[in-house]
Order: sequence, then C-alpha cells, then structure tokens
Amino acid sequence: MKAFVAGATGETGRRIVQELTARNIPVRALVRDVEKARSILPSEEVELVEGDVLDPQSLVTALGDSTVILSATGAKPSFDPTGPYKVDYEGNKNLVDAAKAKGIEHFVIVSSLAASKFFHPLNLFWLILVWKKQAEEYLQKSGLTYTIVRPGGLKNEDNTDSIIMQNADTLFDGSIPRQKVAQVCVEALFEPAAGNKIVEIVAKPEAASKSFGELFAGVV
Repeated sequence: MKAFVAGATGETGRRIVQELTARNIPVRALVRDVEKARSILPSEEVELVEGDVLDPQSLVTALGDSTVILSATGAKPSFDPTGPYKVDYEGNKNLVDAAKAKGIEHFVIVSSLAASKFFHPLNLFWLILVWKKQAEEYLQKSGLTYTIVRPGGLKNEDNTDSIIMQNADTLFDGSIPRQKVAQVCVEALFEPAAGNKIVEIVAKPEAASKSFGELFAGVV
C-alpha cells in the first residue's frame, strides 16, 4: 500500500499523514509549496509532491505509484465565493478522475456532518456543504471503492472520548478531535466493512468504546 494525501498540510491532513507514517505506510503528500510543507511535514518518510487539485494534469503525475487516496482538501475561509466550489467540489472531482485513470484501490474523503442539509448555517459560507455533498456524489458514482467520512465540529486537541459512528444523515451535532478523524480515515483502508459507505463521526465521553471493526460494521 502507498498512500496519496491531498490537503496534507492542513490541520486534518497533517494528522492523516502522521497516522499513516506511524503505521509504516509510505506516503506521497500533495503540496503546493515543498519548502513550506517541509516545515509542517518534517518526517523523512513523507515524499512531498508539488501539484494542485485544481490542475488535473498535475494530479496524474503526482499520484505516481500510489494505491490509495485520502483527501482532506477543503476551502479555507475567505471572501472568495468560488472557493468551496473550486476546492471542495472541482478539486475532489479532479482527484476522483485521476484516481480512476490510475486504478486506485480505495478513496477516502473527509466531508462534513450535515452535508445533506441545505438549510444549514455553514451554507451561508458560499454553499460549502452543498459542494461537499456534490463531491461525495461524484465519488459514489465513480465506480471506485470509497469511504466518505463526515466528522462533526473539528477540535485540534485530542481527548480520550470514544468515537460514535453512525449512518449517513443520522448525526446532526457534536464534535470530534482531528486526530480521531485521521484514525478513522486510515483505519478505513484496512477494514473491509468500511468500503462504499458514508460514516458520520463524533466523539463523546459517555460513548461505549468499540473497535474500528465494530464501528464500521455498525454502519449500513
């Protein structure tokens, strides 16, 4: 297995890279600026590849010999109304197309809780959930093996809370540390029950502790 990570220098993406390297999985990280990325992803085990999700031609080359893709790419808050459309939809669409061309074995994408809810406050930010949902649907129709991970509110600090994982459109509030999101994304590559599913995740102190196998098996 060789993992290609898009959005690798973002807060969630860098944690996905950490989880992969901790499991000795070779990583190719897609970055726009290699020098800047080296300060964020200092591990010698990470191969930095220059490219842009908005440049389809660069992606096919950047994928190299990768066998799986994990996409944590997402638009940063800005005054550009086209940001979520370009990054969350077009960027992931380009990744899916490149993955199909390369015969990628598994595509894991980080989306968001409430992606199906149009009347949601987050859609005031240039319809960000709408475009995440469009990216989900494009991946689902691609024929690739996929896992769509929809986390609740993201926290930078990890905690000891247990993960709650449920079916699509059944969790509507809650939060989760980014480290746990990264763990779910990486575990999805190894759990047969994770294939072709949307999983919604939050973390709560009162939740029963379950193995990743049990969590993924509990989602239909």
